[in-house]
Amino acid sequence: MPVISIYWMGFAILVSGVGVLGMAIAYAVRPTERKLMLLRPLTLAAIFASICSFSGGLATVLKGAGATPAWNAHNVGLALLGLSECVVPLFVAFAFLAVAWLLVALGLRRQA
Repeated sequence: MPVISIYWMGFAILVSGVGVLGMAIAYAVRPTERKLMLLRPLTLAAIFASICSFSGGLATVLKGAGATPAWNAHNVGLALLGLSECVVPLFVAFAFLAVAWLLVALGLRRQA
């Protein structure tokens, strides 16, 4: 898997995360059932994009680990660095989702 695909998935996470956040803001300002119905599949898209990006990054790290002929402390450090970068898309996507659903809760309170 080329490294560029990981960046494209990061882009997909940002687009889906910003999309969810934008729809949540719109729902908080003027709550309608239609906006809430659209927010649910956007949430799933953000979740799936983050899982896909994480698994793509993990596959890249494992491919590099398999191609490493000799392991030493430096190579282990590089592998751990790659693994830590794999978790970032999950963090970003779920941060967007947490804020978005807090806004939905605000909109539900306004609607009631």
